[in-house]
Amino acid sequence: MLQDIQILNEKETRGGFGEGILEAGRRNPNVVALTADLAGSLKLNAFMKEFPKRFVQCGIAEANMIGVAAGMTIGGKVPFTTTFANFSTSRVYDQIRQSVAYSDKNVKICASHAGLTLGEDGATHQVLEDIGMMKMLPGMTVIVPCDFNQTKAATIAVAEHAGPVYLRFGRPKWPNFTAEDQNFEIGKAQLLAEGTDVSIFACGHMVWLAVEAAKTLAEKGISVELINIHTIKPLDEAAVTASVKKTGCVVTAEEHQINGGLGDSIANVASRNCPAPHEYVAVMDTFGESGTPKQLLDKYGLTAASIVAAAERAIARKIG
Repeated sequence: MLQDIQILNEKETRGGFGEGILEAGRRNPNVVALTADLAGSLKLNAFMKEFPKRFVQCGIAEANMIGVAAGMTIGGKVPFTTTFANFSTSRVYDQIRQSVAYSDKNVKICASHAGLTLGEDGATHQVLEDIGMMKMLPGMTVIVPCDFNQTKAATIAVAEHAGPVYLRFGRPKWPNFTAEDQNFEIGKAQLLAEGTDVSIFACGHMVWLAVEAAKTLAEKGISVELINIHTIKPLDEAAVTASVKKTGCVVTAEEHQINGGLGDSIANVASRNCPAPHEYVAVMDTFGESGTPKQLLDKYGLTAASIVAAAERAIARKIG
């Protein structure tokens, strides 16, 4: 099964969003796009060209954009707000909490340039706390797709979902390996490989690195159960529980702080249903810095080699 997972090409996940919102707009005339002066970065040009009357340029006024989007839902529109992940969350958290989450508005908060792989723009733009911030809001769905094809499919699914959504994706070109015609089901984990020795749960860019790690571990005779948790909330608790009960130990891999993200969500489920040794591959309670995506992933330990080492530690901690 692992051997069947191969790179189709390398594309930006934000490009998948651009194609996804265009298709969503074709399917649903109520889909509208708003941006805070970042239409090009969010790959909205095709949508703007085809649906000029369904595009709103809010300027560098992110808080106002969230308010406008919340208001548009009252008239039946399905607004997609677009800007960098840092500006989609930290800068406008009050507006999201009050006007979107508390009011249960059908706003889709679409956040590009997330995590360390934003790269040279540095720590002020590399939001690493956003998954935790957004998943704590009652009623908020949180989705972190792994590649171009999955981001496109997720964007189309988000348009059909009733309720507020946080959709997180990235800036750089990245291995694109999931099926082009995939059926994206919100809240349903994607099993990439079955195994018996260790469960590896990953999201976003880290899924491909987990694939590479699983292949290395297989060469060492270690059987990996690899699961893509593209939906952080609602979490597929049944899939998590079944896997951990089978393997007896866990590794989580995410481009996010160790606190509050995917790892904590998995630990919450495991601690209630099937306690097991758990190793985290994440940013260890620090801010980022300027550098290329590869330099930063290497420095902060978000690599396939780090996942391999974490899996070996988790297996060593198993009892019996």
